[in-house]
Amino acid sequence: MSNVSRTGTDDVNNATSRTTFGRSVESKAQLRDAAALSSAADGAEALNIYRLEPIAAPDDPRWDNAPNQGTIIVAARSSGDARIVATGRELDFMEVDAAPAEDVTTSNASAFRDDKLYTVIEIARGRTDLKRGVLEGEVSVDTILPTQVDR
Repeated sequence: MSNVSRTGTDDVNNATSRTTFGRSVESKAQLRDAAALSSAADGAEALNIYRLEPIAAPDDPRWDNAPNQGTIIVAARSSGDARIVATGRELDFMEVDAAPAEDVTTSNASAFRDDKLYTVIEIARGRTDLKRGVLEGEVSVDTILPTQVDR
């Protein structure tokens, strides 16, 4: 069922507008940015270096859900991407026999994605000599416990 209502004397209302995607200045800039990001797979992509620092107190109850991994340094596109890069190093439930809490992946429950547990500090900007990923620090893979233990 359509939510289109007919008003006025126009012949047909098919719920479309005369605007065309990609003609505004903003759309053109987004298309250029997307093309630049997708073509930078050869390592020429300008990345920033970020340090993820734990900021919550050691007795903060949020650490019960996701363990403290310490300080991690990553090369990423943005501060949000830095959180995703660090999270990507953790083990996901789909790789072991465990059930997710609220989603089809456990990456959303990572401590790195919680701004109350970790802060992201930019160290360097516009580096083209790096690959996106973790540069320093150890990310533990035992954050997810299996439902069955082999004995």
